[in-house]
Amino acid sequence: MTDIAYAMGAPGGEGQSGGAFGGLLMILIIFGIFYFLLIRPQMKRQKEHQAMVSSLRKGDKVVTTGGVHGTVVGVKDDIAVLKIADQVKIEVSKSCVATIKERGD
Repeated sequence: MTDIAYAMGAPGGEGQSGGAFGGLLMILIIFGIFYFLLIRPQMKRQKEHQAMVSSLRKGDKVVTTGGVHGTVVGVKDDIAVLKIADQVKIEVSKSCVATIKERGD
């Protein structure tokens, strides 16, 4: 019974020309596309965010990643103190600041 299955197998002798090199070339092309379309823009956005976070100063009106709007009243090492209402101040990680809406004086 297995003799019939082996007899119906793929014919031998016909090799695929350039199979290994073509496959490697396709993988490199796909990696290049991913790099230029996904990785590189993400690195650029990360650098811009890092520059924005390092330039935080007192009086800036900011929005955090959680959607909290506030005014920076103090900046420590990696913490920003935000005033979100009268007599209400919170400490957030500087990396959680999503945008600066308005620069302080």
